[in-house]
Amino acid sequence: MKDRLCIVAILMIIFISTPCMAEERPFDHQLKTDTIVFNWSIDADNIRIQLSAKTKGWVGIGFNPTKKMKDANFILGYVKNNKVSITDHFGITSHQHKPDKKLGGKSNISNISGQEKGGITTISFTIPLNSEDETDRIISGQGKTTVLLAYGSGRDSFRSRHKFRTVLEVELTTGTFETIK
Repeated sequence: MKDRLCIVAILMIIFISTPCMAEERPFDHQLKTDTIVFNWSIDADNIRIQLSAKTKGWVGIGFNPTKKMKDANFILGYVKNNKVSITDHFGITSHQHKPDKKLGGKSNISNISGQEKGGITTISFTIPLNSEDETDRIISGQGKTTVLLAYGSGRDSFRSRHKFRTVLEVELTTGTFETIK
């Protein structure tokens, strides 16, 4: 009996001292610009994403615009007082986007986490490749995907304008990319 209790105690110590099983898995791909990092993995019907930038404001990503920002599926997020705020937007014109919910769509973001540390904001989340939502574009795992990366200047608000932005063509399954703008 003492041996069993000893084994149970040892297993409990190992379990408690081992990182949680829910710890984030590593990402399959990483894309770095001078100022922003985009990590991602395609898992079945979803894409897991992590964005990091040297800002105390928001970071964001957009997929497949038809012209500048128009028709793009945007995800923006910031961290304030250790609380993560993430929103799902849709590009309504070439220079403007609005929350999906205000356009009759829905937010399709899950597995939200983030932190702001040392002046760097990092957010992580999962979105479906095809949400079947009119305010989201289908993200294909095959071929080139237009990706917009941006971040704000330091204000924790989705209304503040971007300080940095770039446009890339990315092969999401291989990680290869080229900068368009």
